[in-house]
Amino acid sequence: MTDQVFASLPMPALLVGKDDLITDANSAAETFLNASARMLIGHRLTEKLSIDIDILASCARARVNQADININEAQVATHERGSVQAQIQIAPIHDTGSLLLMISPRIMADRIGRARHASSAAKSAIGMAEMLAHEIKNPLAGISGAAQLLSMGLTAEDRELTDLIVEETRRIVKLLEQVEHFGNVRPPECRAVNIHDALDRARRSAQMGYGSHMMFVEDYDPSLPATWADADQLMQVFLNLIKNASEASKDRRGVIRLRTFYDLSLRLRRRDGTGASLPLQVEIIDDGPGIPPDIAADIFEPFVSGRENGTGLGLALVSKIITDHGGLIGVESVPGKTVFRISLPMAPKEKKEL
Repeated sequence: MTDQVFASLPMPALLVGKDDLITDANSAAETFLNASARMLIGHRLTEKLSIDIDILASCARARVNQADININEAQVATHERGSVQAQIQIAPIHDTGSLLLMISPRIMADRIGRARHASSAAKSAIGMAEMLAHEIKNPLAGISGAAQLLSMGLTAEDRELTDLIVEETRRIVKLLEQVEHFGNVRPPECRAVNIHDALDRARRSAQMGYGSHMMFVEDYDPSLPATWADADQLMQVFLNLIKNASEASKDRRGVIRLRTFYDLSLRLRRRDGTGASLPLQVEIIDDGPGIPPDIAADIFEPFVSGRENGTGLGLALVSKIITDHGGLIGVESVPGKTVFRISLPMAPKEKKEL
């Protein structure tokens, strides 16, 4: 394996000598392990990589048999991400005693699959939603008008019923307008955007209203370069996710952590075979009760909501906007910690920051 091929591998990869010491690490491994190659080289594999299997025994088998070993369900613990599920591939380098060890975090494949599925579901629902919203709003206007006319000749007690009809029709019309808005999102007008500026604007807006009871913690990577995005739509995404995090805590003074970092190991492979790097990571983390398990897998699909009277359009809209930007969004949720993670591309170097 040439140095150029090893360095360009999209997944974290380590070269391990016959004494189980790390002899090299590509840039994706440096990011994944939160350590430079200089800090990794010369250390025993198990000192820098914590896996819930006997990884040294697997390495020994690969050397003896001179055959690849694939481990499909491994828990890999890292300082930066905690424990993640991953596929481990160990390949012997012929007659040298050295091994190539590659780590494929499952979260990457799962997020790509979920993002594509959510995007497809959103698009298929848009046409139907717009058509139904248009058709239903017209008769609702007639029902509301008729109820108001009837109320003129009724007693106060009976007017409560007509008032209820008017109130409910207005509520349904408002819901239908949200459905129509979901289908009318314009294509993004992308420019170089400072992610932290957009996050700060969203945080300040939330603290003035629905997030006033929350404590915000900023954990930003100040060296993060600009992303290529529509600034207004990106802020809409952040506002929606912060609102969800705030509402999850209800009246409790919960904590919302806004985190940004750089992850070179994440690449999106398109259907045409081309690839795209999505190194800019934004996480919005809350300490609420978590997403109900029965809807967790479908949370980005239209009309799926974990809240009473929720429309189920907010996260579907977020997913659509991020997908239109060529990015990815995923979620991990357990009671006490929900993490929405957005992966975005960098702005082209020749573009000036907004």
